[in-house]
Amino acid sequence: MSQQSLTLPDADARPGTALRRRRLLETAGAAAIAATYIFLVLTQPVELADGLASFSALVALGGFLLGAVLLLIAVLPVLPTSTLVLMPVAIVLNVVLGQLMGSTGLPFYLDAIGTVLIAVLAGPPAGAATGVLGSIVWSFFNPTVLPFAAGAALIGFLAGLAARGGLFRRFYLAPVAGFLTGILAGVVSAPIAAFVYGGTAGLGTGAVVSAFRAMGDTLLAAITKQALISDPMDKAIVFTIAALLAYALPRRTTFQFPFVRRFRVLAGKAPAVPTA
Repeated sequence: MSQQSLTLPDADARPGTALRRRRLLETAGAAAIAATYIFLVLTQPVELADGLASFSALVALGGFLLGAVLLLIAVLPVLPTSTLVLMPVAIVLNVVLGQLMGSTGLPFYLDAIGTVLIAVLAGPPAGAATGVLGSIVWSFFNPTVLPFAAGAALIGFLAGLAARGGLFRRFYLAPVAGFLTGILAGVVSAPIAAFVYGGTAGLGTGAVVSAFRAMGDTLLAAITKQALISDPMDKAIVFTIAALLAYALPRRTTFQFPFVRRFRVLAGKAPAVPTA
């Protein structure tokens, strides 16, 4: 038996009206995230590395938070209540693994496993919202990650699209989807790393950037090359782990998600519903 959604349906609202309202909220949320990203690229606020008290940090925090809230409001009517339990767990998983990997010196992140898992179970908007909220929470411990919230949202959104398209139904396609997502995520994150942090946002990735710089590349070119090397491999690993976690969950749990049932996201049949 599936769980109820997080909000009660509006008896007076037509299905078409509710769908249009949801699409409008999703578009507004995506626009808020994109506008904040453009603001950061254009203003290049280097003071973000010092904390969240600056004007630019507050604008980034407010813009990304607004986008995440709008996305959540859009998807609440179609999410099961278990999502509220799973989302904080996914965010903590992102932060903990991201912090650990950031201290190893390896050019990988593994900070989007929770985001991809939510996207697989609940769809693109929920995945994007989880990515942004994870970056916001993480920024209170490490302010340098806040400008990368747009990239985290993109990863969640693309993971949801991959799940909708059936790429997680065939396990071997999950890393392929992750590799392609990593290419786009790397292109989006490169300007932030170049213009805001000078290519030194991460220990391991900074070493790769320095190597390309020593070969004569410009800063943006070096960071873009690093991103196109690290991000696709990282996201291939992330998508694979997220797929393993999704299949490790009890089938009765995964099939409580309307997104999983509607698009046949995972392989296998839905569990039988016991009759009285």
